[in-house]
Amino acid sequence: MAPVTVYGLRNCDTVKKAVAWLDAHGIDYRFHDLKRQGLEPALLDDWIARTGWEALINRRGLTWRKLDVERRQNLDAGGARQVMLENPAIIRRPILLTADGELFVGFSEVDYETHFRR
Repeated sequence: MAPVTVYGLRNCDTVKKAVAWLDAHGIDYRFHDLKRQGLEPALLDDWIARTGWEALINRRGLTWRKLDVERRQNLDAGGARQVMLENPAIIRRPILLTADGELFVGFSEVDYETHFRR
């Protein structure tokens, strides 16, 4: 099993940047396409517990803009969980889970450098 799992969408530019960074630094990873392979509710619950649901919602993407205005305005933890399970494309990407359990939401070259230089 790879020491890192990258969760995201293949065609997402930010995911492409993160994967390119991992490739350039020789870091073995497994890619999990949220759209094609889905998202286990227990895994999402873990992410929410660790980061809060607000950090996981991508409010800049098309999926967010397509969401009903009333639903966006009244989003709470339970509603956000349901939206993420129904529309994994609304999740901020990539989600990177390391072998030692560290979780990164989004791509930050500085955060990746800091973690993988240990």
